[in-house]
Amino acid sequence: MQADLFCRVVDNFGDIGVTWRLARQLQQEHHWEIRLWVDDLKRFKRIEPRVELNTTEQQIDHIQVVHWTSPAPEHHPRQIVIASFSCDLPESYIRQMSAPQHLWINLEYLSAETWVEGCHGLPSLRSDGLIRYFFFPGFNAQTGGLLRETTLFAQRDAWRNNQAEQRRFINALGVPKQALEARLLSLFCYPEAPVKSLMNVLSTDTCPSVLLIPDGIAPHLAPGQYGNLLIVNIPFVSQQDYDRILWTADLNIVRGEDSVMRALWAGTPFIWHIYPQSEDTHLIKLEAWLALSHLSGPAQRLLRDWNTQVSPDVMDTSLRTALSPVALEDWCKASALLCEKLGQLDDLATSLHDFCRQKLDN
Repeated sequence: MQADLFCRVVDNFGDIGVTWRLARQLQQEHHWEIRLWVDDLKRFKRIEPRVELNTTEQQIDHIQVVHWTSPAPEHHPRQIVIASFSCDLPESYIRQMSAPQHLWINLEYLSAETWVEGCHGLPSLRSDGLIRYFFFPGFNAQTGGLLRETTLFAQRDAWRNNQAEQRRFINALGVPKQALEARLLSLFCYPEAPVKSLMNVLSTDTCPSVLLIPDGIAPHLAPGQYGNLLIVNIPFVSQQDYDRILWTADLNIVRGEDSVMRALWAGTPFIWHIYPQSEDTHLIKLEAWLALSHLSGPAQRLLRDWNTQVSPDVMDTSLRTALSPVALEDWCKASALLCEKLGQLDDLATSLHDFCRQKLDN
């Protein structure tokens, strides 16, 4: 099958992160011919170093990457047209589309809210006769599932069984050899995150910790040793290397759809920093996620406090409680069980492939 996949980079890295993983999986596992349209090559390059900034079109991993400029480059629409996160398509492109020759799919945002099940796969008829189908990722069989490559768990487990390679990798990121045995955390958050509380708790904890922070994230936390906490700034890495960071860390703090899903597939504890929205509507999304997570009380309390701007004292207490040995062990077990359970569902790329095949065959 041939497809145009459109991505507007709105939320820095989550949009392009999900879209790029999906494009590669559709090409590699389902043998789709993909043309990926991206409006922001600079941010794309942060997670895919092979991107060339000064070219209109390029090939990466057998995928044609088009710099989506204004006006848009002239290309005839392919049979399948996917708008990542329901982005608007170029008007000049839409005018060339016609039903039933073109299958238009809006790939929606991930949510654990129950209303998603009723909207997944529904058509929407436009006044020009074109039909858009809503395709929702989700956490059960009534949705499109979650983005997960076929070999992901095998790669993860092989990595975890290679202690020497883990140590070499973490050392190459800037962690000194004498700190490699410390508890490892990764931090990828929005500016509102209560990182000062995190620093206070980790620096005074009896367990030594190393905190990895990508360039530009929490810039007010300078690298260095603070009591029992070592802060290390690291560069943005490829998606493959980011997976390895998540697989190696004991606790991951993540934001955005791509990093959240990859932290989930690590099968270890993570804190989801949800993008703050007006009128606290993001907290509805959080509560839906917590309802299916089966996390224990301390972990659930920590995720709520992290996303609701509680006082520093409350945040400190919440962190200390959740990171205590007993609570952390429960958190680890719940994370592994949830990963195993969700890993039994059809993955997003496979569900999308089957959906498109069914529509095109009818």
